Amino acid sequence: MHARNLVVRTLALALACAVAPAWAAWPKLDPALDQAVAARGRAVPVGAMIEMNHRADALLLDRGADPVVRRRAWITMLTAHAKHSQADLVDQLKAEGAQFQSFWINNTLWVRARPDVLRRVSQRSDVNYVYANTPLVERLPQPERDAGPVTEAVLAIEWGVNKIRAPQVWAAGFRGAGVVVAGQDTGVRWDHAALKAKYRGWNGTTANHNYNWHDSVHSGGIASCPANSTVPCDDHNHGTHTVGTIVGAAGSNQIGVAPDAKWIACRNMNSGAGTPATYTECMQWFLAPTNLAGGSPDPSKAPDIINNSWGCPTSEGCTPKSILQSAVNALVDGGIFFVVSAGNDGSGCGSLVDPPAIYAKSFTIGSTTSTDAMSSFSSRGPVSGAAFNKPDAVAPGSNVRSALKNGSYGSMSGTSMAGPHVAGAAALLISAYPALRGQPEQIADLLRASAVHISSTQVCGGIPATSFPNPVQGDGRIDVYAAYQQAALLFAQDAAGE
Repeated sequence: MHARNLVVRTLALALACAVAPAWAAWPKLDPALDQAVAARGRAVPVGAMIEMNHRADALLLDRGADPVVRRRAWITMLTAHAKHSQADLVDQLKAEGAQFQSFWINNTLWVRARPDVLRRVSQRSDVNYVYANTPLVERLPQPERDAGPVTEAVLAIEWGVNKIRAPQVWAAGFRGAGVVVAGQDTGVRWDHAALKAKYRGWNGTTANHNYNWHDSVHSGGIASCPANSTVPCDDHNHGTHTVGTIVGAAGSNQIGVAPDAKWIACRNMNSGAGTPATYTECMQWFLAPTNLAGGSPDPSKAPDIINNSWGCPTSEGCTPKSILQSAVNALVDGGIFFVVSAGNDGSGCGSLVDPPAIYAKSFTIGSTTSTDAMSSFSSRGPVSGAAFNKPDAVAPGSNVRSALKNGSYGSMSGTSMAGPHVAGAAALLISAYPALRGQPEQIADLLRASAVHISSTQVCGGIPATSFPNPVQGDGRIDVYAAYQQAALLFAQDAAGE
């Protein structure tokens, strides 16, 4: 190379570095974004999540108010706060020509913009941080089976449903009627024989998907379950299987814990892969469901319980791991019981690492086998730096038979299968005692206090295996009939004025 050309190119490189310093020099920009920029080039827009500095304060809520009244007041606070605090940034994003979507549930925005725009946004005093929002490869592989014999045979009532003693609650007259449970997952085969009659959008003759289904997947999908689907569908199997364990029943296929409850759903993953934006969109929709056009939000149509058989790892953009926490908190503060699977990274201690299982207000569930042993894959605590115990409890999750998206049935294993047992259990409790509706902390207390201490010698976090709660099994394996009996005593005492 000619010497003069070498000098010119060296000077140009130095000037470029001066104009665009290394990503690490921008303290409010997620380093993970640098990888996306490197892969696409600095002129190509990349996806990110912008977190504003301030949150609405749930301490102002009247906890004794009617759940729907309280939820409406909470949403009014959240939306007004987000609109005010995001106004100037929205003007900037419009002027910059960036794509964006505003979320009021946690005062964040999804944005697709050039790296230089993200840098300028990160310098704003009203912005707390700019996170990656990275799509990733398959996140939910078909769950492994535990060693040992596996049967696909139809049982009168599936073993997990029996193990938590749901039939005893049914015998008392409570099967989940009047309760709405939501699944945010890979979608649902809504017209599966075990699920159709339990779908809130089905009246026995026609289907109405308004307020009962939302799709946060806006690109990708498969032919039978495309992006922005206006009809409930499942592109993976996972979502159909989990909802089946909550409410499923058809003839001899008694697969669900709360067969008279109704379900609604939001697809938050594209064939098993999600991002902070898709997760946030579903959580916001659940707090105030909308029609299919995204309009006329109605908090009275929010579910009582949400099952979350998913996790958001660093590779999906959960860096740092607090990006979804305010959305989870907003749902629980809005009176919704938020059940979360612990993850399948066990059996070592400290393997419970991904949101939303690591959050204090999540009711986090590990997995057990049919012999009441801990499943080998079930993630264990403690959660690094947390002052609270996780998991909260455990439930049947190994070789669980439920519905599949092709209309048949099959067995899967994972904490994803354990969580739905707990969501169904909560539905039975609310059905029996409607005063529990809108009281997620009270439901959690009942399930913890009535849990069965299963045999385990594993010690994590220095807490003895015989001390409860502990980071292996929390307070133990749930027993919904025992929780129902404790609730009966509690409400009898309240009625007596004790």
